[in-house]
Amino acid sequence: MKYSRVFINSLAYELAPQVVSSSDLESRLAPLYQKFRIPMGQLAALTGITERRWWPKGHRLSDGAIAAAHKAVNETGIEVSDLGAVVYTGVCRDQHEPATACRIAAELGVSKDTAIYDISNACLGVLSGILDIANRIELGQIKAGMVVSCESARDIVDATIEHMLAEPTMQNFAQSLATLTGGSGAIAVILTDGSLPLKTTRQHQLLGASHLSAPEHHQLCQWGLQEAGHLLYREFMRTDAVTLLKEGVELAKHTWEHFLAQRDWVVEQVDKVICHQVGASNRKQVLNALNIPHEKEYPTYQKLGNMGTVSLPVTAAIAHDAGFLRVGDQVSFLGIGSGLNCMMLGIKW
Repeated sequence: MKYSRVFINSLAYELAPQVVSSSDLESRLAPLYQKFRIPMGQLAALTGITERRWWPKGHRLSDGAIAAAHKAVNETGIEVSDLGAVVYTGVCRDQHEPATACRIAAELGVSKDTAIYDISNACLGVLSGILDIANRIELGQIKAGMVVSCESARDIVDATIEHMLAEPTMQNFAQSLATLTGGSGAIAVILTDGSLPLKTTRQHQLLGASHLSAPEHHQLCQWGLQEAGHLLYREFMRTDAVTLLKEGVELAKHTWEHFLAQRDWVVEQVDKVICHQVGASNRKQVLNALNIPHEKEYPTYQKLGNMGTVSLPVTAAIAHDAGFLRVGDQVSFLGIGSGLNCMMLGIKW
């Protein structure tokens, strides 16, 4: 995938307000820790995550996305009528149907010819949405589009802790550890063809993307519903973290080779990278496997945890605000998601 007239003009985000420390979660797991003599502090030690953020109870997902969307519109000064598509890409949704994007589009007041729909692709949802909008722009179908997402970890972490205490086994602890890293936030990305009169100076050019998959590993991380009784269902999430990391790194290596060849780049020409934020071990192994110096990547997982689809674009926005990403930098977004899917974007910042 190569692009010649697609620009990212906004990366507006909303962070959930409630800070939840890893020690807060461990205090709830005290009976399990005592049974297996697990020392307090292991969650932060194993993941590198000291805290994450959650939305308040009863928070509606589309509310977070709407807040980020309004920020994006205000930042760019774009006319809402110029948005040819509004795409919601979160793992978490308001309901099965209609598309969560519909409420967001209604709140924005988009025109009747705007395409409105949801996309689902695990933690790669926002990147998938970016490429979907980019394809429409490159084909000349629309001049601008918005990708929105909001993720919430509160309910699934609460359900997981209850299950860990109800079935206190080391296997259950190992399969549930990744879930405890979950954070919450929202993002809105506006892409245009560069022709609209905008008030923002942000004009990051999308150059190309590579996408490889390994669907034979679809069972390694699963989040869904399981039967808990007659007409009763509960959320569950299980992750084979060790195998997921091993196979994810292997897929990332092949995708990185494909990406560099497509862009006709060598590693040294990539000035900065932004990875999907999972944890310390994942960051280390991915960067080492791709021969990327750690100082070229900007981590946020320590304080924000894993916000799913929102993690990578929010990290890019924070890195930009901090001056880490600078105008003219050749930047790569590196995303790996359950499935397995791997997606890498090349952007001239």
